[in-house]
Amino acid sequence: MHIEFSPFSSDDIDLLADFLAGNGWPFHAGTQDAETVRRRAADGLYWNDESRTFWVLADGERAGLVRLQDLADDTAMFDLRIREARRGQGLGTAAVAWLTPYVFTEFPHIMRIEATTRQDNHAMRAILRGSGYAKEAHYREAWPSPDGGALHDSVGYAVLRRDWLSGTVTLPDWHDEPATRSSGERPS
Repeated sequence: MHIEFSPFSSDDIDLLADFLAGNGWPFHAGTQDAETVRRRAADGLYWNDESRTFWVLADGERAGLVRLQDLADDTAMFDLRIREARRGQGLGTAAVAWLTPYVFTEFPHIMRIEATTRQDNHAMRAILRGSGYAKEAHYREAWPSPDGGALHDSVGYAVLRRDWLSGTVTLPDWHDEPATRSSGERPS
């Protein structure tokens, strides 16, 4: 399969609206209705000083979307969406492998790239770990289901520029809490 990344353009607004409204996004918060997407795209949400959006093209088909965000900050974030029919084919892995060097090369002020996903999104978590991103955060019951039902845990990952350059992964110190009370003791 030949994979390319093509910049979003204002000519793509209807394609974008159809793509986002026409697929299920079980691991993304909120709903995507076509008119809201069109309005946001017309307002410049998908391509501006702080955001860039790219189509993931698989053999010429618009199979996915990468939206890079917070590009004016020193920490960028991204939203990755793969069309339902194309999931499980390696496109997410290819997208993260592409976006990481793209961000660090095109935006030299960016020192880290963050990604947050639901705890039960095992595929995305595996992609992040395999791409050199370290788990940095775990937020309990912080991600509502799209249907407004259950609350899910969310997890945060990041890659540091220095780790990307050196090909290493620096893990956070998960044992940095001061020992102030015994395990299981409730605060007073």
